[in-house]
Formats: sequence, structure tokens, C-alpha cells
Amino acid sequence: MKIYTLSIGQGQFAVVVGATEAIIVDTCISNAATINVKGALANILGGKNLVGLMITGFDADHFNEMGISIVLNKYRPDWIMYPRYFKESKAANAGFLAINKFSNAKDVTRVSVDLDDNNKRLYNSLTKDFTVEVFSPHKEDMDSSNNSSLVCKITERATGASYLVTGDTEGSRWDSIVRIFGNNLKSDVLDAPHHGSKNGITKGALALIKPHTVLISAGIDNAYGHPDAEAIALYRNYANQVYSTNWGDGGQSLLTTTDSNGVKSVKFTY
Repeated sequence: MKIYTLSIGQGQFAVVVGATEAIIVDTCISNAATINVKGALANILGGKNLVGLMITGFDADHFNEMGISIVLNKYRPDWIMYPRYFKESKAANAGFLAINKFSNAKDVTRVSVDLDDNNKRLYNSLTKDFTVEVFSPHKEDMDSSNNSSLVCKITERATGASYLVTGDTEGSRWDSIVRIFGNNLKSDVLDAPHHGSKNGITKGALALIKPHTVLISAGIDNAYGHPDAEAIALYRNYANQVYSTNWGDGGQSLLTTTDSNGVKSVKFTY
């Protein structure tokens, strides 16, 4: 498994790649990053089949009309997964307008998720290279857009390598996820919730996830102070490696590889 975490400013755009297939997680693109993202996707997806698009939430830093349009029109995924929680906004309305337009041109499967039944969280037929296990949103905590974020584990069939996608999930929601799902949360790589906010994760969650590597998507000099120093210290207590896209001179895109040699992250250039 390869995970590409792109530097796009304050937001998230990631690509998970297996032997033959790929899944995009979130579609935030700024005007300044558009050319770079198009170049990165051409490099990453060359020879791969983009089977799916996951949207973790409908705020503009995850659900961006420009990014969605590029992904749908150029790479034409077979399915789109998103939480069954909708808060009307300019960004959300524009993004779904792009999805509806795409749906009129291609028979795309929409997977709208909420866990009314905890046993119906496994998606094994969406892709040949991966399985998907969903942990959120859950009816117990669908009280805000952040706590209704899509949380799911993408596991590569061939290697067993796993990546936990988390959106903007916050600490109060993690308490419920930990109580309900426990050791199922174990993952090699963790997408840091809420861009490394100090309210984005709990010790209880990290103790069960046991990540080798934590990846943070955050913009350079962002107004929120992400990632928070307190969160970084907490992640380093539980993980071998912690990386953020806004570290380094001018930020960095990251390539994280999980294979028989373990987990390794390097700066991704193209």
C-alpha cells in the first residue's frame, strides 16, 4: 500500500494506492495548488484504476467543488462514499451539484453511511485491492458536522497494511468509537483527525489504534495553529513517526509506503 498525502494548503487530499487500484480521500484544492495536484494525480494514478472517492465531511477543507470536478471528470470513479449527514453550505451545495452532474453521465454507486446497525460496516465488494471497515458516523453522536465525519479503515488485501481515515472527528466522538469498536481500530497508519487539532484525538483511541505512523494534513501558517503542539506530543507518545504537510521549507507532500520492510514516509516530488 502507498498513501500519498498532498500539500494543498489548509485541508486534505490523499490517495491510497494498491497493486492495480486507487482510492482518493477528500478533494480540497486551492486555486494555487490546482496545477500541482493535477500533476501529482497524473503521476500517482498512471496505470491504476481509480475505483472510489471517499468524502469524510462536507466542509470546504474536505469537500471542494474544484477538486471533486477534477477527480470525477478525469478519473471517473465507480463509487463515492460519504457520511449520511448534510449541513447546507455553499461548499456542500456546489460539491453535490458536481456529483449529481457526474451521476447523470455515469452510473456511479453512492455509498451514504451511518451506522444504524454496527454489524453493517464492512464493505468488501467495492474494490479488489482493499477492504473497507466503517466506524463512524454513528447514530449516537451525529450532533455536529465534525462528529459525523466518515471514519474508516482501508486495508490492503495482499499485505494486510491498514490506513485509518478520520476526517474532522473530535475527542467526544472517539470515546464512543473506542467503546463500541475497541481493538478493531488497530491500524498501521493514522490520518490525524481534524488536521492535528488538540481536540481531535484521545489517549484511549491512540492506545487502541497503535499507529506506526501519523500523517497530518495542514496548511502553512494556517489560522488555526494546526497541528497543535500538544497533539504532536501526544502522537509521538504512541507512534514511531509523525509527519505534517506544513513542515519543512514551503511544506511537503508525503509518500508513505507499507510493505514487508515496515512503514516508511518520504517527501513526495513529481
